[in-house]
Amino acid sequence: MASVFFSGLSVNNEGIRDYWIFMGENIKKRILVTGGSGFIGTNFIRHALTVRPDWHIVNLDALTYAGNPANFDALKSELGERLHFVHGDIRDTILLEQLFSKENFEYVIHFAAESHVDRSILGPKAFVDTNVQGTFCLLEVSLKSWEDRGRPEGFCFLHVSTDEVYGSLGPQGHFKEETPYDPSSPYSASKASSDHFVKAYFHTYNLPTIITNCSNNYGPYQFPEKLIPLMILNILDGKPLPVYGDGKNVRDWLYVVDHCEAIIKAVEGGKPGETYNIGGNAERQNIEIVNLLCDLMDNRLSRSGNGSSRKLIQYVADRPGHDRRYAIDMTKIKMELGWSPKHCFEDAFEITIDWYLKNMDWVKSIQSGDYRKWIEKNYQDRKLGTSTDRFVGEK
Repeated sequence: MASVFFSGLSVNNEGIRDYWIFMGENIKKRILVTGGSGFIGTNFIRHALTVRPDWHIVNLDALTYAGNPANFDALKSELGERLHFVHGDIRDTILLEQLFSKENFEYVIHFAAESHVDRSILGPKAFVDTNVQGTFCLLEVSLKSWEDRGRPEGFCFLHVSTDEVYGSLGPQGHFKEETPYDPSSPYSASKASSDHFVKAYFHTYNLPTIITNCSNNYGPYQFPEKLIPLMILNILDGKPLPVYGDGKNVRDWLYVVDHCEAIIKAVEGGKPGETYNIGGNAERQNIEIVNLLCDLMDNRLSRSGNGSSRKLIQYVADRPGHDRRYAIDMTKIKMELGWSPKHCFEDAFEITIDWYLKNMDWVKSIQSGDYRKWIEKNYQDRKLGTSTDRFVGEK
């Protein structure tokens, strides 16, 4: 058994943060994951610790409304020595410098971001603060650490981004890595800006960076402001299922575990300075997703006829700047890194539904008062009948 030791570190900067740095002889790679208590970050950490036994992960998360450290409770006894949580903000450069000094990270995998379009319309400043300024601070500290260590080979700063930076597609065509950026919302504009900063740090300072632009993710642990988990909960409660516009906006749906595997492929085998588009090869209209959810949930709840959940669907006024269609061309990541999605959409969709139905305690634990207040504010002027508790969102 490997010998280990622990050292404590406290940082006093707008509050005291206490955390432990673990060091063990058998740990070969030290990974910083930002935003690891959110939806995709949680799934990534759980997957990576399973398939990469030599990884030690430090999860840095500010625990805003969508972050939930309890996502890892079941792993503490099994993988506790390989996973450490740090409560902190990526804009806190003192904290970042302390972490990089102690850990000498080989990979930085940057998930931390404000990510919901509707929230960005109501409050864009938070998106600039986290997505732009936060990414800048992380790049600055990563660059300094990399240079102070003599620019070690193998270091990689992987920035997880979105297909929304490309804007809206017509009925034909797919986003390629060379597609010009054309963001439509404050959210996608903030992600486009952070992408450009990441590219600039590669071209200007030679910092080894990689960008991944993914399509809509679905799966376990997704905060219930997004389309699939919100519809599941509304169906359970028999509440309206609001759909923006005509419901024919198209998204390419990517099972989150497939996304996690693609990120591992990119950080381990990707070429510095490159961008890789990651999609699920599963284009569906929003109304198709809602109808499928209704049918699958009705099967599980023994609903039919006049009790069909489809009767709950209500069309509501479209949101500003709503992109019509996203679709990903995955040729590059398939040819260069040998990745393609393994999960069939229909199978993974049912797995996702069943996870939420089996984990209602988790759902209830994150439905805070602040979340409900935001939902009410976002939809207070939309005509939906009498219920304003839960409403539909996309990314």
